[in-house]
Amino acid sequence: MPKLKLIFTAVALLCSVSLGAAELTLEERIAKGYDLAVDRNAGNCFSCHMAEGAEQPGNSGPALIMMQLRYPDRNQLKAQIADPRVRNPNTNMPPYGAHYILTDQELEWMVDFVHSL
Repeated sequence: MPKLKLIFTAVALLCSVSLGAAELTLEERIAKGYDLAVDRNAGNCFSCHMAEGAEQPGNSGPALIMMQLRYPDRNQLKAQIADPRVRNPNTNMPPYGAHYILTDQELEWMVDFVHSL
């Protein structure tokens, strides 16, 4: 019986790994990033930044427009979101990566969303 249990466990693990490995489309990643951006317990981006379609946006941070022109290198945008204190030690923006406000995966989705603006 233990051998059968081991086989079922291995099959279940393989199924979960293969299902989890399914790649999301860019549109799905952007949508997940948007969900984080509007979540008051996650990104809460629009409390400080204006962006197209944002309801009651703040203005203490720069507008999130033309982001691909401002950050042609996606990794620079990721670094800015992960820890903006590197470029501006006096920033009010939370270090979403450095303080583990967002997981690594959520940070990737957030970058996908912001870079799409």
